[in-house]
This record gives sequence, structure tokens and C-alpha cells, in this order.
Amino acid sequence: MDINETRQQQITIFSLAGRLDSGSSPEFDKRIVQAMENGSRYIVLDCQKLDYITSAGLRVVVKTAKKLKPEEGKIILCAMADYVKEVFEIAGFDSFLPILPTLEDGLKMITG
Repeated sequence: MDINETRQQQITIFSLAGRLDSGSSPEFDKRIVQAMENGSRYIVLDCQKLDYITSAGLRVVVKTAKKLKPEEGKIILCAMADYVKEVFEIAGFDSFLPILPTLEDGLKMITG
């Protein structure tokens, strides 16, 4: 799994490529925690190149959402392939996690 990270003020964008599974989730979680410790209140996941996600990956996303909520922050998922989006829908996570069609839409949701 490749994780590219960019930061714009209080927004950290993670571009994910490959498989987010039990092997890659600990590193991804570590990077998110580090971004939050460095002041990020908004985490945007660019999932355009995400091929696969397991329950381990879903746990990292939900854990992040829970940590950001008291800080009035948010995690936003963008540009998912239909088969990855379906995993979030089946789990019911699309009811409380914003899933937007493009990265630009995700950034607009934060910046207005």
C-alpha cells in the first residue's frame, strides 16, 4: 500500500493506493494519529487508487471519525471505486461518513 500525504493548514489529505488491510492498517493509523497530533482537524481520504479495504481498514476510518468528532473535526472520503464504496454501504458507514465523488468536492465541503 502506498500512502501519500499532503497538508493544507488544518487539512491533511491522504492519497491511498493499493490494499488497506491488516498489513497496511497499522502504518496508516500511525500516520493519521501523527497528523492529528500536528494539528489536523480534517482528514480527507483520496480513495481513487484504493483497490481493496478490509475490516481492519474500516476500523481505522471509524476510529479516526470518533477521535475527530469532539474536536469538531471530520474525516471525508473521496473518489471511491464502486466496489470499495459498496463495502462502506454494506457496513452502514455511509450513514455517518461523508463519501464524495471527487477530492475537490471533499475539500469544498471543508473550505466552503
